[in-house]
Amino acid sequence: MQKYIMNLKSILSISVLLATLSTSWVHAAGKHSGGYEGEPGKASDVSRTIEVTMFDNYYEHEDFSIKAGETVRFIVKNKGAMVHEFNIGTAEMHLKHQKEMMMMVEHGVLEVDRINKEAMKMDMGNGPMTHNDPNSVLLEPGKQDEIIWKFKDKVALEIACNVPGHYDAGMVAKVKFS
Repeated sequence: MQKYIMNLKSILSISVLLATLSTSWVHAAGKHSGGYEGEPGKASDVSRTIEVTMFDNYYEHEDFSIKAGETVRFIVKNKGAMVHEFNIGTAEMHLKHQKEMMMMVEHGVLEVDRINKEAMKMDMGNGPMTHNDPNSVLLEPGKQDEIIWKFKDKVALEIACNVPGHYDAGMVAKVKFS
């Protein structure tokens, strides 16, 4: 198992290095982009709870069936060996957010298997980098968190991990409205 984790860390490190070299011109703001569809929900309005497990570069739920107007509690667990994100948004929002996540890697905030909280306090142009949007959780291995989200309209949404290389490796799930 240790050898497997070391191989995963090596692969991710190489992926991050290549992505950094190819996108080093990106200068994202210190705050994450919004543009998500829907809004934070109230616990009293939750109609159901969906448990989601994140593994290394896939979710245990490939698709999510949601009703327009529904408020869902997502309990998100990271059972992978790397840091992963659960982020609800449009494909366009994820593309913008990936640039911000790359900036977090470049500034040492995101490491393969941990979030460097001290590096997160640095001013990256527009203040410290935060990862506290209500549509997203960023989790270290073995951690869990939750999001309560109210889906408004039938919009093309994805749930994705925007840690550099993860989205491209297939860590994305479609939201299907019923």
